[in-house]
Amino acid sequence: MTHSLTFRVQGLSCASCLRRAETAASGPAGIAHAAINLAGGTLTLEAADADAVRAATQATGAAGYQAETRSTRLVLGGLHCASCVGKVERALEGVPGVLSAEVNLATSEARLTHISDPAVVSAAIKAVEKTGFEAARPTDIGPEHKKAEHTPPVLWAALLALPVVALDMGAHLVPALHHAIGATIGHGTAGVLQFVLVTVLLAWPGRAFFTRGVGALARGAPDMNTLVALGTGAAWAYSTAALFLPGLFPAGQAVLYFESAAVIATFILLGRRIEARAKGQAGRAIEALVGLQPRTAQREAHGTIEEVAIDQIAPGDVVQVKPGERLSVDGTVLTGASSIDAAMLTGEPLPVDVAPGSDVVGGTLNTTGLLRIQATATGADTVLAEIAAMVRRAQSSKLPIQSLIDRVTSLFVPIVMRLGLATLLGWLLVTGDLARAMTAAVSVLIIACPCAMGLATPMSIVTGAGRAARLGVLFRNGAALQRLAGVKVAAFDKTGTLTMGRPEVTLVDRPGHAAPADLAPLGALAATSTHPLAEAIAAYLDAKAAVTDVKNTPGLGVAGSLAGQRLRLGSAAFMDAAGLAVPDTAQDEASLVYGAVDDAVVAVFHLTDPAKPEAARAIAALKGDGVRTVLISGDREGPAQAIGKSLGLDEVIAGVLPGEKADHVRRIAGHGPVAFTGDGINDAPALAAADVGLAIGTGTDVAIEAADVVLMSGNLDSVARARAISRATMANIRQNLFWAFAYNVTLIPVAALGLLSPVAASAAMALSSLFVVFNSQRLRWAGQGRQP
Repeated sequence: MTHSLTFRVQGLSCASCLRRAETAASGPAGIAHAAINLAGGTLTLEAADADAVRAATQATGAAGYQAETRSTRLVLGGLHCASCVGKVERALEGVPGVLSAEVNLATSEARLTHISDPAVVSAAIKAVEKTGFEAARPTDIGPEHKKAEHTPPVLWAALLALPVVALDMGAHLVPALHHAIGATIGHGTAGVLQFVLVTVLLAWPGRAFFTRGVGALARGAPDMNTLVALGTGAAWAYSTAALFLPGLFPAGQAVLYFESAAVIATFILLGRRIEARAKGQAGRAIEALVGLQPRTAQREAHGTIEEVAIDQIAPGDVVQVKPGERLSVDGTVLTGASSIDAAMLTGEPLPVDVAPGSDVVGGTLNTTGLLRIQATATGADTVLAEIAAMVRRAQSSKLPIQSLIDRVTSLFVPIVMRLGLATLLGWLLVTGDLARAMTAAVSVLIIACPCAMGLATPMSIVTGAGRAARLGVLFRNGAALQRLAGVKVAAFDKTGTLTMGRPEVTLVDRPGHAAPADLAPLGALAATSTHPLAEAIAAYLDAKAAVTDVKNTPGLGVAGSLAGQRLRLGSAAFMDAAGLAVPDTAQDEASLVYGAVDDAVVAVFHLTDPAKPEAARAIAALKGDGVRTVLISGDREGPAQAIGKSLGLDEVIAGVLPGEKADHVRRIAGHGPVAFTGDGINDAPALAAADVGLAIGTGTDVAIEAADVVLMSGNLDSVARARAISRATMANIRQNLFWAFAYNVTLIPVAALGLLSPVAASAAMALSSLFVVFNSQRLRWAGQGRQP
């Protein structure tokens, strides 16, 4: 069977492109036909399977024509263990057009990366449903579905199980109750009543065990539901036969185990209910972020103020925000002054003062004054929406450590089923006691359910990433969360990262004795650059003029022309490259910027940029954890060494060009994994080269996009805080995995030896999952000691 898929391909511009792309796409095995539509920029494939599609997209990408991809989130239903996750992932990865799939047990979500053919998502949903689970786009979940999720089957199971427990176990434990039952309804009738109640329990609140478990077994992919279905089903079948056909059993072996089936199902449903509530709490970080967005806004229109739904606000609209209200949009303050509380987004407790011209973010709290704001972004384009999406991606990510767990759990359930069968046969051969053999086998099946294994990693990720988001630390993916814990070297940019990023001119040398007014053209040139040093010079000289032929050389300087004069502003190396002599200047701890007009240096600007107040504390915290600290700066040796010495850094690397920062990051990696923190465009290569890149959230978009972790505030305490959360999360995962595996390894033999009843096994199984869930909840307080 072949599958036809059509999707957009980037880079197609001519007929030769068409031939190259078609040749590349049709090369891999399993591709029956490949055709390019140049006008539409699309590629149509006739492919045998998903692997063929993946190979074709890789081949076209290698040829220079990247397939346009999409990322889609699906909400899943029916996931209860690691084997469920593995089955759904395999089903999704088998859909032609799906390039990768990650399923998260803690959030019951799947994240797909797929080609842009819209039919792929529909096919993915059908593939999940064929495996016996539910899947839907988040927007497809209606009120009915949400209401059904809150209906607790465990309540009905408990109501049905209580009379069974009273009639069976109560009668054994309390002789008076045993006699009362015999004297009233009779023990035979009591047995029939137990049969009816347990049959209803398994067929109604416990039916999912059988519909999913038996279906999974029929497909050759047994899961946790299969183990529960086999265990409770065996107990029910044995008891039913013993009740209605006692002559089939040897003397003394026609025993009823209805209470075991009832209590096992109830305990497991109870465990799932508690898990679901705890998982919901773990994911509340996203709900809290989304909940910050107001539903309505006060929009100015035709001289009046009208209250409108937030989705009716467009960029350019003007909205009013009263004191005590949350900002509805991202925008720029037009009029008014106030203090903005952004603690939920940045983790910083102190409000920030804003005035006309200040940029503000939707979801933050206006505390004191009336503001008029012009919207620059709304809806999914706001910073708040991007943060929520980033947290969701991190929580849905799969850590590298998870791959080992997936391999183990994919084999675990089949092995357990064989152990259960071996236990049954072993007891029969040794003792001939069918009742004891069945009891031991059921205990093995129940005790071995791999719920705790499946929850061990994702629960920690969900809780840890959510906690980090509350403290203003945004992990882009789970891999960064794992790598940051192992970092041995922390490298930093200087300007805007370790320092305030607002340098000031403290002294101006004029080698040619030029008059202050003669420096105005240099001020105009400085105004064309966004470099912090240039901006400080522009503010100092306060000159306005139209400079032409502007050429910026990153890390060195800027040149341009004004009124027939050739202007240059930059470092000593920049002047040397232009053939200009640099005058001797007192080497202080300031940064030096040279200004030249035509063929002579006419000014030397001395600028200082003080360290951030918390920088020394943040560096000390990292060094206290055994992390080597390094400064990598483009500034000259004097200022860089001064900052390094004042903050107690282990190493200072100065005079580095932007392209060289990444080389130095790779060099210092000899001391161990490196985390690099920066905020500027010139930091992007170093952020990408580091094992973990951390971008100051107040920095440039380029730096933020290149980073693995975004620190929403400019506070350097967030670096130590991020590492503390990462280490706490990885420690939590190791604890969860140890106890999940130790529990199974220890108790399976105990159950096989007949030393654990099915009821006790079901309670222990539920408790193991709850241990993982509640142990993960401890991460909700991680990083407290790292707060300023």
